[in-house]
Amino acid sequence: MTAAMEKAYAKLNLSLDVLGKRPDGFHDLRMVMQSAALCDDVHVTLTNGGFSAETDRDYIPCDDRNSALKAAKAFFAAAGIRDGGAAIRIKKRIPVCAGLGGGSSDAAAVLRALNRLTGAGLSARQLEAVAEGVGSDVPFCVSGGTALAQGRGERITPLPPLPACAVVICMPNFTASTPELFSRIGSRASRCRPDTDGMVKAIEYGDLAGVARRMYNVFEDVLGRRAADVRGMKNRLLDSGALGAVMSGTGSAVFGLFETESAAAKARDALAEGCREVFLTRIQGSVMG
Repeated sequence: MTAAMEKAYAKLNLSLDVLGKRPDGFHDLRMVMQSAALCDDVHVTLTNGGFSAETDRDYIPCDDRNSALKAAKAFFAAAGIRDGGAAIRIKKRIPVCAGLGGGSSDAAAVLRALNRLTGAGLSARQLEAVAEGVGSDVPFCVSGGTALAQGRGERITPLPPLPACAVVICMPNFTASTPELFSRIGSRASRCRPDTDGMVKAIEYGDLAGVARRMYNVFEDVLGRRAADVRGMKNRLLDSGALGAVMSGTGSAVFGLFETESAAAKARDALAEGCREVFLTRIQGSVMG
């Protein structure tokens, strides 16, 4: 087999806490992360040498700035394969600059595909170690599912699957700057902190309502003039029946959890006006057992 296709699933931050800045310039994070069924399609073909990437979005760079391309090169180096190469083709569905981990998930999908195609046989933990050098969210995206992520995001503790539920993801008419938000959060204390331990226990008990009550993202406190837009979108989701709503990552996507797909569908229709894009999807389990 010389070619494979992998689904690259979006990631959601059920909670996100920033604990402080590290000596290496990064921040220590504590996050409960969840995969969603919204996905990109990542096609990987082995070559006799050389690397290339292409997408169906002309504004996405396909040079060494592309996370999927970086992941391919990192994989061959880690696996000790000197003469290999890969051609990567990505069909995008996950919005970019949204806090949904689209680029990170594409990179993780490349790692899984190459592991299978080359027969390297790296374990999930070994792939996560490779992923750590590609990007902070990539280690989680290797296996996905439900997990507690700590450190830069590389310390992954799998959690029991979240109870089945539907998800509505709303993209507002603006994007957020990740470096800018990190600089803001480093200069002020958050008013509130997520109850991460409580959320982990709620997941272990299969308590979806308990999870939803604890959904919180400290980056919402440093959005500045955009805070009202995110707050309004969360309120619209809650008014439409969401159990809980929160911004994912550094935004700007906001999502809500719903007990039923029918309730989520009504919410999607209600929120279509005033949002750039709205997606109805569901939670996704781990892709590596």
